[in-house]
Amino acid sequence: MSDEANLDAYLKRINYAGSIAPTLETLEMVHRLHPQAIPFENLDPLMEQPVRLQLSDIEQKLLIERRGGYCFEHNLLLKAVLETMDFKVTPLAAGVLWGREPGYEPPELNHMALLVDVGGVPYLADVGFGGQVATAPLRLRADVEQQTPNERYRLLGGHPKWRLETEVEGQWKPLYEFTTAARTLDDYMAMNDLTMGLFRDDLIAARVEGPRRYALWNTRLRTHEGGATETRILANIAEIREVLTATFGLVLPPSDRLDPALEKALRPRAAG
Repeated sequence: MSDEANLDAYLKRINYAGSIAPTLETLEMVHRLHPQAIPFENLDPLMEQPVRLQLSDIEQKLLIERRGGYCFEHNLLLKAVLETMDFKVTPLAAGVLWGREPGYEPPELNHMALLVDVGGVPYLADVGFGGQVATAPLRLRADVEQQTPNERYRLLGGHPKWRLETEVEGQWKPLYEFTTAARTLDDYMAMNDLTMGLFRDDLIAARVEGPRRYALWNTRLRTHEGGATETRILANIAEIREVLTATFGLVLPPSDRLDPALEKALRPRAAG
């Protein structure tokens, strides 16, 4: 699973003009800029179009067409970029815990993350976890609270399963659990077949902008900053389109499937 990334196009997309030496500083800068420039979004599954995981398809979509994507697309792209910079990268798989009840055991692996070796020190890198994506790599060390440019995170366990948590309003919330076993592109393609089905019914988008986080779920746009949350309810497709382009920075696909897909976001939902 090794392909040469279009490094120039990627660096231009994330607005990075610094060193590409395989150092912690390079990794930190790329990890901070990526989720600001390339949003999390699920328009392809929403339009019932396949999410393709070949590097050329990901680069065309995220770099050339200036779209976003979900975890496999983001982190496969980052993996190729980091390897082109001569980082040693191990691709990982995780089971998502975010939004679940305490004690929940993920029935399958459905998320991708990366383990990046920097001078013999392992770091967890993940630019594809949507609304709670970390804005810095995290050293793979248990029971140490780690500050990023946004929230604090910590890793627990490691014998052999690790658990990633983030601090939200003074409480530690689990994001996912994983081991450091290396995964293959075939593994991710199998996970992707299932994941596409999970993203067909609800519009989801997320992006970081400095200290601010934007999170869209159907018609509900939330802006988180400094412990405060502002909520806006979008009224129609025109407002959804405007938010996707202006707030999330997307170039919308010129597909006749887009508006019918966005209509899904306007359907009444049962209160829960």
